[in-house]
Amino acid sequence: MTVANLNSARCASRHALDLIADKWTVLVVRALEDGPQRYEGLRRRIDGISKRMLTHTLRELEANGLVLRDVRQAVPPHVEYSLTPLGQTLRTPIAVLAAWAEQHMDDVQAAQRAAARPDPA
Repeated sequence: MTVANLNSARCASRHALDLIADKWTVLVVRALEDGPQRYEGLRRRIDGISKRMLTHTLRELEANGLVLRDVRQAVPPHVEYSLTPLGQTLRTPIAVLAAWAEQHMDDVQAAQRAAARPDPA
């Protein structure tokens, strides 16, 4: 087993961090928590995501084993996306991050406003 060292530029854990630290990844995983979704359903649930970015994010998540793309042979045929068992393991850490963001959004905005004020020197 390889020893992970997130601080090493050559460690594979860096790729995993890059993948899961992306805001679109976080939002897609959250949108898929309740079960499989079709592409347009995901676009409606994730305000502000472009078609290009949603497609890119879904492909990245699928290529890294976090999302399953299931082509349904219905009439008309359609595709559903769902979290894999590995993707399901992200639910708790992402819920914690989301709760932190919602809890501290006012503090972050206040800090941004303070930083944007000219120094009265």
